[in-house]
Amino acid sequence: MKNLLYIGNKLSNKNKTVTTIETLGCNLELLDYKVTYASSYRNMVFRFFDMIISLIKNRKKTDYVLIDTYSTLNFYYAYVISQLCRLFKLKYIPILHGGNLPNRLKNSPKLSQSIFKYAYKNIAPSNYTKISFEAMGYKNIQVIPNTIEIEKYPLIEKQYKSINLLWVRSFSALYNPKLAVSILKILKENGYNASLCMVGPDNDGSLQETKLFAKSLNVEVKFTGKLTKGEWIELSKKYNYFINTTNFDNMPVSVIEAMTLGFPIVSTNVGGLPYLIDQNCNGLLISPNLDNEFALAIIELHNNKSKRDLLIENARKKSESFDWQSVKSLWLNLLK
Repeated sequence: MKNLLYIGNKLSNKNKTVTTIETLGCNLELLDYKVTYASSYRNMVFRFFDMIISLIKNRKKTDYVLIDTYSTLNFYYAYVISQLCRLFKLKYIPILHGGNLPNRLKNSPKLSQSIFKYAYKNIAPSNYTKISFEAMGYKNIQVIPNTIEIEKYPLIEKQYKSINLLWVRSFSALYNPKLAVSILKILKENGYNASLCMVGPDNDGSLQETKLFAKSLNVEVKFTGKLTKGEWIELSKKYNYFINTTNFDNMPVSVIEAMTLGFPIVSTNVGGLPYLIDQNCNGLLISPNLDNEFALAIIELHNNKSKRDLLIENARKKSESFDWQSVKSLWLNLLK
């Protein structure tokens, strides 16, 4: 049995979104890996020290260290942990999250090189990340996509008498949630019977800002807060269009899930999304912050059943490639 130490933010029990450390970690445990996690402390400082202590304590019995790696503050814990791995001669594997990591490579070249050059392998969830890293001279990159368990996502035929938008994400300025409210306002101003439900916990105060913005536009938006996976999948049956408004992104699981559930997808054309969504084939891509363009795209789909059906069918087919049963062999080969 191989022993893995997984470093990341394991915070779903602290009203945060479930992230890869929990989904991938659980799947690896089912493959008979012994996985130790760090960390689930809410306080960032305590979490950081728990990561360091866990690494030191488990260094002699760990075969691989997996490190969820982002472009913001979490980049620095990835740096410290990776350098400790080098000190202890441990094989470490950064898992590259966040659509803004390519900018981090440019803005912090020395720190980036210290992390990524010496990694056993850097795991990219999309070719977007892989290409960006290779352009900066990194060769030890492998694509292993984010995964879902497709049997948990029933494909249910939707009704299209009205426009019912669903948005699922943590409320963060990076994900531009207020754009969704603007889109709803435009649809209503154009005479459409439209609604919007926004699912997710607050990350940086954006939830309250979005609520105030909706009030200022005099539109009613349903805010559910954080839901479990099962809860939002059940809720999704009441909605018929999925919108993704982010300004930075990589390979968002929420969009893959929406594709699996049979939603027509309208998303911003940023980061890894063009590698997931083929324009006019399995979704529609819009430049960031263009609320009118979003609304027009939704109206087009609403009035064009054949195109809408084509996008839904192709999106479901695309999503099947992200099923854990299809992807797990890549992890088995990497960690053999």
